Amino acid sequence: MIKRIIEKIDQLNFAIGEKSIWFVLAMIVLQFIIVILSKLFGISFIPLDESIWYFNGLIFMLGGAYTLLYDAHVRVDLIYREASDRYKAIIDLLGSFVFLLPVMFMTFGLSWGFVLDSWYNFSTNEWIFERADGSPTSLPLLSPFKTVIWGYALLMALAALSLAGKAWAYLSGQSQTYSPKIKSE
Repeated sequence: MIKRIIEKIDQLNFAIGEKSIWFVLAMIVLQFIIVILSKLFGISFIPLDESIWYFNGLIFMLGGAYTLLYDAHVRVDLIYREASDRYKAIIDLLGSFVFLLPVMFMTFGLSWGFVLDSWYNFSTNEWIFERADGSPTSLPLLSPFKTVIWGYALLMALAALSLAGKAWAYLSGQSQTYSPKIKSE
């Protein structure tokens, strides 16, 4: 049962991560277009500039759980790299419950008003669909972009549960080997 849940979480984070990779290509192409327009033709288009910020944020927020899935995240790797599988599993289990899950719950909770206020003004009871700088020339996508924060928190929390599940399976003897990485097909 737990193994199946872990596999489903990993499949979800894999699918979203694989699709978010396309944002990297889009951002590179878009940045190239911006430079050409600016340097060769002296044209500046604010929505294009803002879309680079959006793509950058989407890459990190939607790709974070994917990175954790491949054990490619940044960490202070002084002891972990050469440690035994048992030690790694303990660190991953504790790290998931002591650090990663609480931070994701805080991220979700603390962003609640920030995200909702970008969609709706509760004092005037009006939908506002916040823009990047409030001007009519900016992209009208800030509200959905801010909502991705919740997706990030959810995906990372699920990734933490998957990581903790893999560590627990190893520590409890349900798995003979330990690897926090996604299982190869």
